[in-house]
Amino acid sequence: MHTVEWNDGSWLNPPAEVKFQSGQMIVTAIKESDFWRNTSYGFVHDSAHALLIDFPDKSAIEVSFILDFDQLWDQAGLVVYADEEHWTKAGIEYADGALQIGAVVTDVNSDWSTAPITQWFGHEVAFRASRQGNAVTVRAKCDDLGVSWQLVRLFPIKQDLLWRAGPHLAAPSREGLKVRFTRFIRDEADETLH
Repeated sequence: MHTVEWNDGSWLNPPAEVKFQSGQMIVTAIKESDFWRNTSYGFVHDSAHALLIDFPDKSAIEVSFILDFDQLWDQAGLVVYADEEHWTKAGIEYADGALQIGAVVTDVNSDWSTAPITQWFGHEVAFRASRQGNAVTVRAKCDDLGVSWQLVRLFPIKQDLLWRAGPHLAAPSREGLKVRFTRFIRDEADETLH
């Protein structure tokens, strides 16, 4: 396991502002930034901010941030990205009046799964994507509350695509969303699913 330097990644859709403080990265999103493709809403967005590094087979990427946003559609977490038609975002999003933990898996069209996670507000949360062959396992935890790694999503990927991963954020409906990312880690893939 080793820490990824923030400047080792490259931005897909650079954000409005990036600042560094005590080894952490504070990112300000651009209004109307988002990732989504087609399903139900009928629109395509590929404008969310993602700081990406290579994500080869048998590796894991872990991202941590402070969960302190609370406005409609605010979101932050981890993205696994190949191209505009093949990506997954997993994280926390403010939707339906509450903070939701969830994931959007996109293979030409997007899907969406969520569950309320309001007790995590104000705490540091972590998301981890682990790649083994044609599968990626995403887990989340909140050490402050004694919540160890829990499964968020298991999904297939196309192995012939070049995959990258890293922290992401988006602000589909407002200006001024700032997210404090605290850690960016590269590791070996998890050995087991459970």
